[in-house]
Amino acid sequence: MIYVQEADFDEAELKQRLLEAAGNAGAVVTFTGYVRDFAPGQPTDALFLEHYPGMCERELEDIARSARERWPLAATLVMHRVGRLELGARIVFVGVASAHRGDAFRGCEFIIDALKTRAPFWKREALASGETFWVEQRAADAERTESWQDEPTHPKER
Repeated sequence: MIYVQEADFDEAELKQRLLEAAGNAGAVVTFTGYVRDFAPGQPTDALFLEHYPGMCERELEDIARSARERWPLAATLVMHRVGRLELGARIVFVGVASAHRGDAFRGCEFIIDALKTRAPFWKREALASGETFWVEQRAADAERTESWQDEPTHPKER
């Protein structure tokens, strides 16, 4: 399940959708990301997120599919917001259900790492001073995504 929207989301409702899709999962891992202050030494007012409609959803689905192929996941859910987001606002939710906690943790972490580097989102930060700038991808995020290439894949449900 992939969602990209401007409106805020309800984490409990998304987790319920995930549980209904997963059936009899033994583990659910979720991650919620929030808008934070990117600029050192200057207060952030808001973050503007743009995306490439259609392409973005396809890439998110490809990332989730890759996770389901690597680990025995019963269900995945990705919700990402776009538009103007105030400091502290929810920006992304990733949920993964599996029979086993290890697979659920790895699947969730893989999805959020890949999302940060592969999904076509563009971030522009607005400072309290009125100045705006584009947020560059961090080298550490690219390294984390790259590190998954060495992670062994796991057989489907044991």
